[in-house]
This record gives sequence, C-alpha cells and structure tokens, in this order.
Amino acid sequence: MEQQWQTEQQTVLVLDFGGQYKELIARRVREQHVHSFILPGDTPVEQIRAFSPIGIIFTGGPSSVYGEGSPDVDAEIFRLGIPVLGICYGMQLMCHKLGGVVTQCDVSEYGVTEAELLVEDSPLFAGLEKEQTVLMSHTDYVSRPPEGFRVTSRTDHCPASSFENAEQKLYGVQFHPEVIHSVHGKEILRNFLFGVCGAKGDYDMQGYIRKQTELVREQVGDGRVILGLSGGVDSSVCAALLARALPGQVTCIFVDHGMMRKDEGDEIEQAFKDRDLHFVRVDASERFLSKLEGVTEPERKRKIIGAEFVAVFRDEAEKLGGEAGGQFLAQGTIYPDVIESGGGKAATIKSHHNVGGLPEEIGFKGIVEPLRGLFKDEVRAVGRELELPDYLVDRQPFPGPGLAVRVIGEITREKLEILRNADAILREEIGRLAPEHRPSQYFAALTNMRAVGVMGDGRTYDYAVALRAVDTDDFMTVKFTPLPIELLAKISRRITNEVAGVNRVLYDISDKPPATVEYE
Repeated sequence: MEQQWQTEQQTVLVLDFGGQYKELIARRVREQHVHSFILPGDTPVEQIRAFSPIGIIFTGGPSSVYGEGSPDVDAEIFRLGIPVLGICYGMQLMCHKLGGVVTQCDVSEYGVTEAELLVEDSPLFAGLEKEQTVLMSHTDYVSRPPEGFRVTSRTDHCPASSFENAEQKLYGVQFHPEVIHSVHGKEILRNFLFGVCGAKGDYDMQGYIRKQTELVREQVGDGRVILGLSGGVDSSVCAALLARALPGQVTCIFVDHGMMRKDEGDEIEQAFKDRDLHFVRVDASERFLSKLEGVTEPERKRKIIGAEFVAVFRDEAEKLGGEAGGQFLAQGTIYPDVIESGGGKAATIKSHHNVGGLPEEIGFKGIVEPLRGLFKDEVRAVGRELELPDYLVDRQPFPGPGLAVRVIGEITREKLEILRNADAILREEIGRLAPEHRPSQYFAALTNMRAVGVMGDGRTYDYAVALRAVDTDDFMTVKFTPLPIELLAKISRRITNEVAGVNRVLYDISDKPPATVEYE
C-alpha cells in the first residue's frame, strides 16, 4: 500500500476502469468524511481484501464489456461480502460478470436526463423523490439484470437505469451520481456509504495529519529533509507539516526563480520565520531565466523548470555541508498533479515539475510527499489545522513553474513584470468581493499577442492581457465565472492605465473541458 493512502479510518476503494470521473468519485466520498482511494480495476482480490474496505465503487469507462481487451474484474469480488456500487460501465460490468445481459443502445444517452424511480424501498434512493435528474453518458445498457437483481429506475431510452441486489449489497447505476448535473447524486452516494456500507464518517484532516506524521517519521528516521518551496499553497502546507513531524530536521529551500507573484516572496518568508525548520531563500532568477531563454513550448518550460529545481536543491544541499544523497527530497505534490501528469492509465495533459518533470536520478536518498493523496481543498484544511496564516492558506492556486506558464511564449523579465503588476490588480479587485462571491480561482495571463492601440494622441503596439476566473468544487472540471461587467471594466481600466506595456484586456470564457485552468 502506498504511504499516502494509509489511514486509521474506514476506507472505500474506487476501482478504476478508465473512467474520466474516477478522481471526482473519490472526492465525493471524502466530502462525506469517508476515506477513499483509487486502485486499478484489475487489482487482485487478495489485495482488495487486505485493505478491509467497507465498500467498493466501480468507475465508468469508455469500453464495452464485450469488447476485446475491455477492462475486467475478478467475479470473486462480488462474494467478499463487501458492498459494491457500479457506476455506468461499472454497472454493466457487474451485470456481465454475474450472468446478466448488456446490449448496445438503440438510442444512446448523453447529457442530462430524467429518470423515474420504480420502487420505494431501495436503500440507494432512500428519502429521494420519484423523479430524478441525472447525467447519462452511455451507448450500452443492461437489457437483462442478473438473477436476484431488480430494476429500481428507468429513463425513456434506458429500461434499467439502476438495479440492485440488496441482500448481497450489490448496486448499479447507469448514470453518474458523482457529477453536479445529477441533482441528488450526493444523496445517492451518501445513502450507499452510510445506509449500505455502514460508514462512520471518521475521516478528517486531523487524522490525516497524525497518520502522515507517523509515516514521515518512519520513512526519514533521524535523517534530514530538503523541501523545495515553490511559493504555492501545496508546498507551504507541506513545509508546515514536515516542521511538525520532523522538528529541526527540515531545511526549507525557497527558490525565488524570478517568476513569483507580486510581493509573494516576502510573504512566504514571513510565514515560516518562526517554524522549527531551517529556512533558506535562494535568488535563482538569473539561473532559471537563462535556461528558459528562447523556449516557447509549454512542456519544455515545465521540464526545464523541474530539472532546475532539482539542480538547485542539490547545489544547496552541498552548500549546507552534506551530500544530497544522504538527505530526502520533499515535495508538495498533490493528487491532481499526479492525475494530470499521466499517473496510472490517465493521458498526460500537462506535466508538473514535481511529478513528471523530475529526472530519474535526483541524487537524493528518497522522496517525501505527505500531501500526495489530497485534493486542493483538503490541503487548505490541513494548512488551517497547522495554523498557517490565512493569507497563505487561502492563497490563489499557483503552479510550481510560477508565472512561467502564465506568460505565453518566451519568458523575459519585461514580460514577467508586466504580468506581475496586471495580476496584482486583478487579485486586488476580486479580493474586494465578499468571500461567497469570489471565483474558485482567478489570475491574469500575458498572451503572446501584441495589438495596436491608442493612448493620448499616440499610437501604441503593446501586449494583450487575458483574465481567467473559474468556479469549481474539485478542479477536475470548471466553469468560467460570469464576473459583473462593471468589475471587468474597472479591472481593464486599471490595468491599461497602470501597467506599462498593456493596451488591451481580454476575458476568457472557456470551461474545463475543453480548456484547462492554466494556459500552459
């Protein structure tokens, strides 16, 4: 079992069959204060049994259960006595393995659909109304349930949109309860967790901190740890956790690569001056910028920055009087970093400097990643438990490569300064909104486009700045935020008036998918 998944609390396993929402399922379970983690769908039954899960959830997936090489599962899993919930492909797989029939749809269902409950006593739908709005995304459906199962709901084009064998605690839904488009999806998952699995709801960040403290101490012993502090929430919370777990054993290297946000370096240093760690601030801006000179391709930027971070750590370790190989390298890696970098079977969307960008031979004794199993909101919760200041815990998400991936094209000091000032104005103005009216994330990016403008009586040929603001509760999917036009106008006026080199401001109204949150 990987370190980040070890826990003292009850656990639900999410078995992945190639579904795009596997992380979201795991997150929805955790929202109910039940610990969860993801394993491949073909994980051996013996290993599953060893985890002693209180429940198992099968994800969806793009395959057909009859397709050659389609994801499969050992039917023994249904005889463990552990409750199972199959979602979409997971329901079809359950049906197929237990002797039912799955058939190609006459009419495929994609998008929001109305489902009708056919029973009143299903544990999965306890307390819910007869009409349900759900999200469908399938071309196959269960045409004949396995023996002992009953159909519990249907839609106009799917005669079995859910089924169950309550006696054996086996349930399936053709729709996706994990997405917000399924109006009562959270309640359905809650019914499975608490009504079927008997969850206690004992997963919280205090328990996570206790367990990670124990694991880090076991891994490091009396060794020393070097943590690369990028300036974002993740690495900052990692630093605070390590300072608690290993007082006096942690050297925190804050690498000022010249691509931080305005005043951010000083704020970071202030936050850690009284922690029980050795804080080193390194001005490596020239070193990074020289490596990035002439580079425009996003993945190359990330790889170069990742490699340079490791090189800086190694150099600083030697300066501190020890060989890098005798120390551990700590990183603020979190779970979405792993997923987007192509962890498991996922496609690489973009590599993260603390995941895919690291060379294999880093020259350190090992890697310590106490936050690797957490989502962003959980990381913030850990930060609050560790009493980090609000301005740090609530800091807007910031990628490890910094503004390098928010400057489109080649990185220069001039471009960074333009973006730094524009971004500060955006954050200042949105920061004036009441917390409940602020987007989940917002930032400025400097496009690689220059446009003609006019200021005073003169012609300008300056950069266009793009503003990005999105709403989400999981960062796996996002919607652009429809900021008030008056606010956008004010931000635009301030940027064009106060930031030299900008004569045009654009507002990005792209969702994720098809876009990503960041530009590179």
